[in-house]
Amino acid sequence: MKILFITATRIGDAVLTTGLLDHLITTYPQARITVAAGPIAAPLFQAVPGVEQVFPMPKKKRGGHWLTLWSQVVGNWWDMVVDLRGSAIAYTLLASKRFVIGAERGGHRVMKYANVLKLKSPPAPTMWTNDVQEKIATELIPQGSPVLAIGPTANWIAKTWRPEFFVELINRLTGPDAILPNARIALLGAENEREAAAPVLNAFAEDRMIDLMGKVDLPTASACLKRCNLYIGNDSGLMHLSSASKTPTLGLFGPSKDEFYAPWGEKCSFVRAKLSFDEIFGPNSDENFNHETTGTLMDTLTVDMAEQAANELWRKIEGSPS
Repeated sequence: MKILFITATRIGDAVLTTGLLDHLITTYPQARITVAAGPIAAPLFQAVPGVEQVFPMPKKKRGGHWLTLWSQVVGNWWDMVVDLRGSAIAYTLLASKRFVIGAERGGHRVMKYANVLKLKSPPAPTMWTNDVQEKIATELIPQGSPVLAIGPTANWIAKTWRPEFFVELINRLTGPDAILPNARIALLGAENEREAAAPVLNAFAEDRMIDLMGKVDLPTASACLKRCNLYIGNDSGLMHLSSASKTPTLGLFGPSKDEFYAPWGEKCSFVRAKLSFDEIFGPNSDENFNHETTGTLMDTLTVDMAEQAANELWRKIEGSPS
């Protein structure tokens, strides 16, 4: 059986589709699967059992990336095409079954993806790693004191909590009487985000800091997250990678919709700014907001609020590592 699975461009959205992919692997264990994804998300699928090929889809002018994908897959007969991008490509291929996502916007994205196959129970996102990636993670995060993972960046500045707030929160959660006493801090993000994360990176002693900024690929980051006791970060791809890795995850929300993108899983929670999404943006958001230049819109999320949410999540999962 041959399955073509077309997933998202961004890391977070692609992670949220992995539960559906896992459902296909479980349902059709003999299937040979081809995945098409954005180039930054494509590494997520390196270690997936049953995946024969991964086609990165760098964006091209006038939709040329779709023509490129079509030329790569048109010569096959597909038993199933699952298109989570809502393109027309599924209807141009020889296939027994086609499942194409619709334009409806309501509900969490995990539920929306599950609806493509009309599944009653949305399958939770998951991550696959291989022995090499697990070995690297063991070397980067050896056994020892607890580990608090932090994701201090996001794909646009407005979604990022201030670094000094992260520093204060870390100090509170790793104090001698806190939930993670004397914990090490694992800092995750891309290399080009290092400057933004520097205030957090430089706030703690070197022997406590595990600097993973730009040093691991996505599956290895997942393997590292599995070795962490708790992850706290902005609404980002790393937040979803953490929840898919089954690490207790607290997402920080402000100018994005938690009803669509909250971390998914029993060990997950979120806390949002005091202002609602609509209050943060206001009636003139199109005029006043710029993804590249608008500063943080997270200031009504206080350290007290984040600390309380972290403690509540910790009590919920009883402090067990993933």
